[in-house]
Amino acid sequence: MTEAKGLVLIVEDERHIADVQRLYLTREGFGVHVESDGAAGLAAARRMSPVAIVLDIGLPGLDGIAFCRALREADDWTPVLLVTARGEEADRILGLELGADDYLTKPFSPRELVARVRTVLRRAYGPPRRAVGGHGRIALDPATRTVRCDGVPVDLTATEFNLLAHLLRHPGQVFTREQLLAQVWGYPRYRDTRMVDVFVSQLRAKLGEAGCIRTVRGVGYSATDPAR
Repeated sequence: MTEAKGLVLIVEDERHIADVQRLYLTREGFGVHVESDGAAGLAAARRMSPVAIVLDIGLPGLDGIAFCRALREADDWTPVLLVTARGEEADRILGLELGADDYLTKPFSPRELVARVRTVLRRAYGPPRRAVGGHGRIALDPATRTVRCDGVPVDLTATEFNLLAHLLRHPGQVFTREQLLAQVWGYPRYRDTRMVDVFVSQLRAKLGEAGCIRTVRGVGYSATDPAR
């Protein structure tokens, strides 16, 4: 028998898609709860405290964008995997900006869904890595997964935290977007490099003037080296 891995909440209004998602996640050892509209899904998220949420954007009533916004405004940082249609790029980017951790575009393989859920959970709840310590005005503690700017706590999603930690561990080193997708997201063949730009933009907005991420034109990003 597969060891239980926690509850995944699926919010999907197309029953046949939700049934396939449930089947494959259950086989992987997850408990699964399904809701078919956004309002019921949000209530379930608050009531059940799932380890992850698979969230369709095009929901009746409260759509996935409003769902994600309400979740993060309530200071709930449960990992969210968005499910979108091919023509929903603007909504997809907005969802990432509101704090979603990753996304899948329909149609997709159920095995890819399971792999993505495992990956966002690994990023959110994986074993703590070596300490980064202070970096200028930023203090990051991987053991507690907390970040402070000038002593003030900064709320980050799991992916934002991991991206910042990765850059701070290698001050001055320039990473291409493809390298960051492989090393932070774990997707060596993932081609949507714009997602990296969205998360860097979010980090800059949250860190404000204390931000340490610089753009290397035509290459990628790096954390400034405080020793220089």
